[in-house]
Amino acid sequence: MAAKLKVTWKKSAIGYKEDQKRTIEALGLRRLGHSVEHADSRSVRGMITKVRHLVEVQEIPSNPAKDRSPD
Repeated sequence: MAAKLKVTWKKSAIGYKEDQKRTIEALGLRRLGHSVEHADSRSVRGMITKVRHLVEVQEIPSNPAKDRSPD
């Protein structure tokens, strides 16, 4: 299983371009301090790059022992 990304909205989008506000919304962020988890993909990384000055990103590594099903 691929790693996940935890994205937290840290800075207001007031005064920034409308496309950046829409990107924040597309990431699923609702209000300052709100965090969401997304699967690590190129499209999500691209959105994060666009608003990197407004968000904080943490990589959540996958846990192979937890992902395994019992035999």
